Amino acid sequence: MNILAIGAHPDDNEMFCAGTLALYSKLGHKVYMYHATDGDKGGMGNRTCEEIRKERRESSINAAKIINAVSLGGDFDDGEIVVDLKSRLIITDVIRKCNPDVIFTHYPLDYHTDHINISKLVFEASFMASIQKLKTKYKALNKFPILYYFDTVCGIDFIPKDYVDISKVMSLKLKMYSLHKSTLNFNKELHDGIDLMDMVEVTSKYRGYQCNTKYAEGFIQKIVWSVGSTKRILP
Repeated sequence: MNILAIGAHPDDNEMFCAGTLALYSKLGHKVYMYHATDGDKGGMGNRTCEEIRKERRESSINAAKIINAVSLGGDFDDGEIVVDLKSRLIITDVIRKCNPDVIFTHYPLDYHTDHINISKLVFEASFMASIQKLKTKYKALNKFPILYYFDTVCGIDFIPKDYVDISKVMSLKLKMYSLHKSTLNFNKELHDGIDLMDMVEVTSKYRGYQCNTKYAEGFIQKIVWSVGSTKRILP
């Protein structure tokens, strides 16, 4: 299968579903990690936005390499994702390019407007990507991808319906996330005063408690008419 994770910012996929992506990759599936924004405002000090953007792009590429995934993204300005036709067509082409069987993205009720809006865009585009008469850069899909929402920050307002045991790949998840030093420093020293590395591990651990394993990631499948499966798609 082709697996596509769509996060709003360069570190979002690593935070919320890197363990699951690592398992897919180990099983021989093709994994794509797309971050919608360039993340150029998620830094601190005297560095320019361009310097931050380059650092975060490099971090994303290197994190994806750890699990042999393809890193894509940076089509939107950080903090400026809006739900409109132009944005929907951009995401439609991302989906068509990757030809996914499964898509992971943000839950609609997360805290950040970029998260909320990319969630809406992915839902809309995941359907439009299969419409043959809609002409974009890439050809239309011949299938309708299954869509999963991944966890929110700290799990607020999110009750998983499915879990993936990531205990065997938790070290990979932490290694991937540790490469996003700009985000880690920004949140700990300037913006929130939060140790994101600790938060990622604790979140994975309490999701693990919920499904009787050491570490886990939680998901909710978006159930819509004509899309579904009687077999388990998650690893």
